[in-house]
Amino acid sequence: MSVSVDPTAEPTSVEPSGNDSAEALRPHAEDAFADELAVLAAQDDRPRPARWKLSPWAVATYLLGGVLPDGTVISPKYVGPRRIVEVAVSTLATDRALLLLGVPGTAKTWVSEHLAAAVSGDSTLLVQGTAGTPEEAIRYGWNYAQLLAHGPSRDALVPSPVMRAMAEGATVRVEELTRIPADVQDTLITILSEKTLPIPELGQEVQAVRGFNLIATANDRDRGINELSSALRRRFNTVVLPLPESVEAEVDIVARRVDQIGRSLDLPAAPDGIDEIRRVVTVFRELRAGVTSDGRTKVKSPSGTLSTAEAISVVTGGLALAAHFGDGVLRAGDVAAGVLGAVVRDPAADRVVWQEYLEAVVRERAGWTDFYRACREVSA
Repeated sequence: MSVSVDPTAEPTSVEPSGNDSAEALRPHAEDAFADELAVLAAQDDRPRPARWKLSPWAVATYLLGGVLPDGTVISPKYVGPRRIVEVAVSTLATDRALLLLGVPGTAKTWVSEHLAAAVSGDSTLLVQGTAGTPEEAIRYGWNYAQLLAHGPSRDALVPSPVMRAMAEGATVRVEELTRIPADVQDTLITILSEKTLPIPELGQEVQAVRGFNLIATANDRDRGINELSSALRRRFNTVVLPLPESVEAEVDIVARRVDQIGRSLDLPAAPDGIDEIRRVVTVFRELRAGVTSDGRTKVKSPSGTLSTAEAISVVTGGLALAAHFGDGVLRAGDVAAGVLGAVVRDPAADRVVWQEYLEAVVRERAGWTDFYRACREVSA
């Protein structure tokens, strides 16, 4: 027996009266880029899978950016190999779930959110994976007041984001899948293979309608925490998101995101800030790789990931310092403390790594004297 789930039967959030997405500190992708999505939908004449808001081609264009026939410019949301995005979008058009895998800071969550926004127009169907994520977060829970008063019933059932997505034919996201306990992970096996979610208490089941799919993200560095069973891994098509290939590509990513975040926080644009962004990116890349960009000097790597996301945070913090306590120009002194905080996670081991890099590389680099002095000052 199958039962359809009314997603309005149970409220999933409480929104203050008068709340406007334009005033949200961090709008959902479908709100922040509503104009682009609307233009793409209006000009998209390619075949669309069931319940998709855009065709696969338009979804890829939304993520990668481009110019539409009428001259509308679509901003890139992801800077990376086009084929990776095409494979990810194509996977969602099949009956296989998508697993985005990569080291921290490779935009897995960012890509999953924008994929869901473009495909379903809703990126909020989300399960956040933690060590304490219960089975109910993936299957369903109960309104215990209703359950005690009337016993198991449809009115007492609280659908999970996964159940809602199955009933609506939408895309659901599961973040940090490998952080979820293994026995809870495996509740996804029946959902992904049979496309059904049994409700034994009611003698019913929810069958996924066309359009349903699932995007999961997992961290390369979390291997060994709660590794996926072979049965569950077979239900996914895995796409590995790489780190940016070049310094310039990473600088471009950081500059774009810092500009977006800065505008959302009403921070003034920093003139000539690209030089400091390039320095932060260069430091992070060299410490990640264990060798300088010219390949001549080997350096030790710290315990942290020094990801692109962390570079964005460092530069954004520096921009705030420059705006509120400086002359508005992003300088070495504005980013030095953020770089130190990102590199030195282990006060004992990482501080030694940082001091060696500072003296052997930064001190000797032409044009970096101000950066060296600023870093020495905050490191003292």
